[in-house]
Amino acid sequence: MSTTNTFLNTPTKTPNSTSISKKHHKQHASDSGSEFTDRFEAYNRLQAAAVAFGEKLPIPEIVAIGGQSDGKSSLLEALLGFRFNVREVEMGTRRPLILQMVHDPTALEPRCRFQEEDSEEYGSPIVLASAIADTIKFRTESLLKRTRAAVSSKPIVMRAEYAHCPNLTIIDTPGFVLKAKKGEPERTPDEILSMVKSLASPPHRIILFLQQSSVEWCSSLWLDTIREIDPTFRRTVIVVSKFDNRLKEFTDRWEVDRYLSASGYLGENTRPFFVALPKDRGTISNDEFRRQISQVDAEMLHYLRDSVKGGFDEDKYRSYVGFGCVRDYLEAELQRRYKEAAPATLALLEQRCGEVSAEIARTECKIKATSDVAHLRKSAMLHTATLCNHVEALIDGAADPAPEQWGKTTEEERSESGIGSWPSVTVDIKPPNATLRLYGGAAFERVMHEFRCATYSIKCPPVSREKVANILLAHTGRGGGRGITEAAAEIARAAARSWLAPLLDTACDRLAFVLGNLFEISIEKNHGHDSNHGHRSADMDGYVGFHAALRQSYNHFIKDLSKECKQLLRHHLDSVTSPYSHVCYENSFIGSFSSGASSMYQFNQASTGPLCLELSDGGTALRKEVMKDQENMPPEKNAQETTPGKVTENREALRECQMTVPETPSPDQPSDGNYGIKRELVNCVEVGARKRHPRIAGNARNCGQNGESPLFGNGDNISRPGSTYAEICSSAAQHFARIREVLVERSVASTLNSGFLTPCRERLLVALGLDLFAVNDEKFMDMFVAPGAIDTLENERQSLQKRQKILHSCLNEFKSVARAL
Repeated sequence: MSTTNTFLNTPTKTPNSTSISKKHHKQHASDSGSEFTDRFEAYNRLQAAAVAFGEKLPIPEIVAIGGQSDGKSSLLEALLGFRFNVREVEMGTRRPLILQMVHDPTALEPRCRFQEEDSEEYGSPIVLASAIADTIKFRTESLLKRTRAAVSSKPIVMRAEYAHCPNLTIIDTPGFVLKAKKGEPERTPDEILSMVKSLASPPHRIILFLQQSSVEWCSSLWLDTIREIDPTFRRTVIVVSKFDNRLKEFTDRWEVDRYLSASGYLGENTRPFFVALPKDRGTISNDEFRRQISQVDAEMLHYLRDSVKGGFDEDKYRSYVGFGCVRDYLEAELQRRYKEAAPATLALLEQRCGEVSAEIARTECKIKATSDVAHLRKSAMLHTATLCNHVEALIDGAADPAPEQWGKTTEEERSESGIGSWPSVTVDIKPPNATLRLYGGAAFERVMHEFRCATYSIKCPPVSREKVANILLAHTGRGGGRGITEAAAEIARAAARSWLAPLLDTACDRLAFVLGNLFEISIEKNHGHDSNHGHRSADMDGYVGFHAALRQSYNHFIKDLSKECKQLLRHHLDSVTSPYSHVCYENSFIGSFSSGASSMYQFNQASTGPLCLELSDGGTALRKEVMKDQENMPPEKNAQETTPGKVTENREALRECQMTVPETPSPDQPSDGNYGIKRELVNCVEVGARKRHPRIAGNARNCGQNGESPLFGNGDNISRPGSTYAEICSSAAQHFARIREVLVERSVASTLNSGFLTPCRERLLVALGLDLFAVNDEKFMDMFVAPGAIDTLENERQSLQKRQKILHSCLNEFKSVARAL
């Protein structure tokens, strides 16, 4: 067997006629006994340190795996030379067990000690063998109860010193099961399989796979699992247990040789071992137990030689039959690997000792820095600047951290912000991508689109006859012939101030909530960035006061932005609803229908941005809604075509000589029939829907017939479509739509972007810096009075120093081992 091969190659050639034990004794004779023991003890100490401190060192190890009833516990007891699992034969442990067997000629009785949890120290020796099983069971149940898990990969380490055990270390794993035991979660079998795979996957570990002889290779349940871990069985030792149960089936030599060869299933270069162990589970002495093991081996060989016609091919298979062959092979193979791995282990230990020393130095610097104001200011500024950069990156668009975990849907934003639905909006507003989890700039734009949808879903509210009368009669005495127009405009202004103002405030609150969430996401992004780069640029962990002050300052900044945006939007609303504003009389609105329709169509085309592209699962349904509503759209270019039921728009206006202007309006005199009432067909998910904007007549007919007042006469008059009341309501609705359009498209979008996003990009760091750092040292240090942080650093330093001591001890031992090689 080549000593340079780092993988396990199961022997394929037949050993010499001498016994396998004599061969290994001869091999061991080449090494001094002290060298053999020193190397084994060095690896055992290193393994204990690795378990205690969570080190991942490529230490050669043997991992025993197999089904729950395939005889792993019995094999381990045979290797130890005594029974420790008598009372709990079917206990079904759910934690790995690392057995460190130490051959000590002076230990006439076994001395077993368990390594303390989360420590490299070992407890007091356990004398009673039955207490070993109790300790394993107690530690397993305690950990699983504390972690609320079905299985755990955290190992139990047991050191056994005995005169009748080899120098061997084996990791015993939970047995594979097909179904969970009563009281266990159903996922237990899958968790056991996953844990065992992870334990056996490292290439420096030897896989000891056990399977009962009653199971045929073609129907083996777990052999495929072994192939997934080690496809060619280069580092796998296969042991067929309970071989005595199969012996009686053999009568001729060819049957035995064919079975022992396992040809066609394991490959030509893989030879399994065949063992049988005593079945007597009664209380017997350790000497009797070892005698029975030897007796079973002798009985198996006797049956193969004498009871099988022609015997069996001893030159080829003798070294693979019997427990003694397995024990000697495992011990020799592990020692060979220990010797080969010693130089690499020494180099790795030197590297780890240097890394731990550097960590101790950094920790001591952190402890000193807790009282250094200049250092704390620098670290705090770096931490703040990093978070501000992350906020800017999230606003500009990012997918880290995972939006699935940190993003929010539209419904979650409404619920968690406490804002709920949009005020005065009765329809269910569902913007595009409402079901996707978004954050940062994407969530900001979605709220903006949702606000636009909510705003266009509101129509001009109905106005009572008393309100119309109060406004209209006040305008009749002013002259100018624009009484109805002015009354409608005043009604529209009042409705806009009353109905649009709450929507503007809600939009600011929703956007502030979206930006407020970026603080937590930035912290998570900072943690992920530091872990990916293997360092922490500004370690502020433990300073609760500073983190609280930073969070509070950020929240105040966002609230101030929201307050400023509300004031700006109110100013824009007051401007477009001012009596001095000409929004209601702009030529783009009261001109010809063709120009009005064209301008509105251009706006809607321009407003179709990337956010309107539906990415969620509801996109198909939304597109159907859009196509359904397009049947009411005016033609794009042909202004001569008319919608059914609507008066032709390009009808020539009456000349001034043909119009009469009575002194008082008349409810019976119909208004100009050349303009129609605009229908507000607003759908929150329509993309580029074109709105009709008919022309408003500048001067309406203000006189009635027979001297009747249109407001105080018969109530039937106001219900007529041509009455003055209906004319004012229709005109007010058109004025309201114009005010809403100008406010939303000309003012709101630019104001919210410049009021929220621009300050977060340009002013956030300065604002937080002035708030946190533009103070004297005494006030600044109030944020860093954190005894818990200092205690954490002190504990970390002590743990590192303890770890350094153990690693240096292991390093010195391996240096001695390396000199002896």
